[in-house]
Order: sequence, then C-alpha cells, then structure tokens
Amino acid sequence: MKKLILGFAVTVGSLAFAQQTTPPSSNPVTFGIKGGLNVSTLSKGADLNDSKSKTSFNAGVFANIPVASSFSVQPEVIYNALGSKVVREYNIQGNRYVEASSRNLGYIAVPVMFQYNATPEFFIEAGPEFGFLVSARDKVESSTNNNTITRVNGLNKNDFNTFNFGIGLGAGYYFTKNLGVTARYTAGLTNVVKNRPSGSDGVRNNVFQVGLAFKFK
Repeated sequence: MKKLILGFAVTVGSLAFAQQTTPPSSNPVTFGIKGGLNVSTLSKGADLNDSKSKTSFNAGVFANIPVASSFSVQPEVIYNALGSKVVREYNIQGNRYVEASSRNLGYIAVPVMFQYNATPEFFIEAGPEFGFLVSARDKVESSTNNNTITRVNGLNKNDFNTFNFGIGLGAGYYFTKNLGVTARYTAGLTNVVKNRPSGSDGVRNNVFQVGLAFKFK
C-alpha cells in the first residue's frame, strides 16, 4: 500500500509542479486515451531459459502537461498485460506433441514520462514507471493430432512482488492535433518473484509497446 501511495504521489506531484511552472500563455493541459500492443518478456530465471516473447495489450488514460515551449510531462494510468511464453515440442512414437505455456501478469501501471517536443508533431520521452500487480495466472495449451486442450491456472499473488518499477524510453508522432502513434520500451528493474534462491538471477519484466494515442482538444 505504501508503494501504491508513492506511485500516485509522484503523479500528483508532477501535476502540481506543472501547474506552478507552466506560463499562462503556454499550451493548455490536454487529456487523452491510449492503447496498443505489448510484446513482453521475462528476463532469464529459473525455468525461463527457453522463454519467448508474449503478445498482449495495454490501455489507459493520460494527461499531457506543458512545462516549457518544448517540454512536457505526461503522467498515465494504464492496464499493462505482461509476462512471457514457452513453447516445447515432443515426438513420442511418431506423434508430435506441442505445449505452449504462457505466464500472464496484469499490472496497473503509472508511467510518468518527460517529453521533449522536437517538432509540434514529433516527441521523444523517458521516465519512470510504477506498476502494481493485480492478477497472475498461467495458461497452458497442449495439442496433438489436431486436438487442443487448454488449462488456466490461477497463481498465488503472494509468491510475487506486487510492486514493479521500470524505466521507459520512447517516441511518438501525431498525424493530426488529436491522433498519434507511439512506441516505448520499458525495462524492469525490480524482481518479479519473491524468495529467489541466493545467487540466482532475478526475473524482471521487459516490454515493447506500440499503439495509438488520442488527445481530447
């Protein structure tokens, strides 16, 4: 709970700072919605040596707050579907078996992006992201001879760290005053799993995002 409060405090602090430093003649604060595709992975860890990227989605809202002629702060609140996927194939007595297992971790994320507007249409950005785990499950699809069996297993959230911290770097381009395309890579810095064996590698979220943003003007 303390970490949740910290994340929202940073967002509120950014809003307050922007309102105090933005000249009255500058562009006004704008609000918008965004969403798109996630391509996520979990860094190397136990049972993850052969993990692959998993596609999912993100969606949420944002506020864009100008603080100078070429700079703005953009706090966001988004749902972020992260995780990874493992595909294994077996041949037993001439039969081909395929097992696809995906780990699905759902977060409410609060990125706070600091944007440099190189032109009125194009920007680059960087900043921290605070994530809070809200769901954890595994999905397993086993197939053979054109038959597929799907199992979904809920995971105990107590086995995971509920707070996730990362650093994002991205860019965007607005085709019109309202509609733009965005891309961002966020590297996780905190361990996803609790109680890792001493000396073992940490398991961290990493995600590449691409999508659309719409500003209400």
